[in-house]
Amino acid sequence: MLKRIIQVAFLFIGGALGLIFLPPLYEFMNLSSNPWLNNPYISVAIGATMLFVLSFVLSDYFVRLITWSEETLFKLPAADLLFGTFGLIVGLSVATLVGVAINQMNILAVTAVIPAILSIILSIILGYLGFRLGFSKREELLQMFSGNASSKKKSAEAPPVKSRELYKLLDTSVIIDGRIADISTTGFVEGTLVVPQFVLTELQHIADSSDTLKRTRGRRGLDILKRLQDERASKVLITEIDFEDVAEVDLKLVRLAKKMDAQILTNDFNLNKVCELHRVQVLNINDLANAVKPVVIPGEDMQVVVIKDGKEHNQGVAYLDDGTMIVVEGGRSYIGQAITVTVTSVLQTSAGRMIFAKPKED
Repeated sequence: MLKRIIQVAFLFIGGALGLIFLPPLYEFMNLSSNPWLNNPYISVAIGATMLFVLSFVLSDYFVRLITWSEETLFKLPAADLLFGTFGLIVGLSVATLVGVAINQMNILAVTAVIPAILSIILSIILGYLGFRLGFSKREELLQMFSGNASSKKKSAEAPPVKSRELYKLLDTSVIIDGRIADISTTGFVEGTLVVPQFVLTELQHIADSSDTLKRTRGRRGLDILKRLQDERASKVLITEIDFEDVAEVDLKLVRLAKKMDAQILTNDFNLNKVCELHRVQVLNINDLANAVKPVVIPGEDMQVVVIKDGKEHNQGVAYLDDGTMIVVEGGRSYIGQAITVTVTSVLQTSAGRMIFAKPKED
C-alpha cells in the first residue's frame, strides 16, 4: 500500500515539475515554437510520465527510508521531537526569507531556474540545521524558557523543580531472583523500572525451554514482572530500544544504560564487573542483602550446627539462618553437632559473605 502511495506521489510531483521546468527548457532548446510543446497539459503529462516510470526503480528505497524514519521517530522521546520540530520550523522560515531575497536579486534573475534551485537547497540545509540545533540544544532552551518564566514571577513563590527521571534497568537474573519485587514493595527503589524488550525475549526463551528447571525459572521471572506491574507505586516501563549490532544481552544493557543515563539492577557478579569497566552505575541486590545482614565482629561467639566437611583438611561448614556460610577450622570432627564457635575473620564481596571461625575452647 505504501509503495502505491509513493508512486502516486511521484506522478503528481512529476506533473508539477514538468509544468514548472519544461517550458524554460523548451526555450533553451529553441523548441518553444512547436504548438504541441506550448500546451501546458503536454508538459504536465511528460513530467508525470517520466517520474512515474522512475518511481518503479526508486519506490522500494523510499519505502525502506520511510519505514526506518518511522521506527526512529517512535523511539525518540517526545521532548526531543518537540524541540527538533521547533528548530525545523525556524530553519525553514529563515530559508523562505533568504529565498525571497534571492528572487529580488536582478543578478540571479537571468533565469528563473537558479533562484528556484537555490531556494530548495537552502530549505534542505537550513531545515536540517534547525532540526539538529533544536534537538541538541533542548536542555538550554528549557532552561531559557524556565528562566524567562521565573523572571516574570519574581513576586510569586517559585514552583518546585521537577527532578530528573531516574531509570533502573532490570536484567534477566535479577528478575528471576525475585527479591526485587519485595524490595520494590517497601518503597526503597526510586524511579522507573525499565525492562528492555531483549531481556523480556530472553526471559520468554527460558520459560519455553525443554529443561524443567529452566522453564520453571523463566515462568517465575514472568510472574515477578507481573507482580511488579500490579503492586509497584511507580510505573514499570518496557522499552523497544535494541542494538542489532550487539549479540550479548549484557552488552546491550550497558549500551542502553549509557543511552538512557540509567542504573542497572542485577545480582550477576560478572555483569557487575562489566558495568564497572564501562563506568556504568550498577545496583547489586547481593550488595544490598549483605549490607542489611547482622554485623559479625571477629572475636564474637555464636552457636552453629556443623553440617558437612569443607574443602580444606579438617574443615567443617555451617550456615546461619540467612544462608551465610561459616567455615569452621577444625570442625570436621563436629559434623552433626551444635557447637559454639569464635569468629576469626569475615570476607564480604558482591558474590556474598563468608565467615571464618574456630571451635571455642572451654
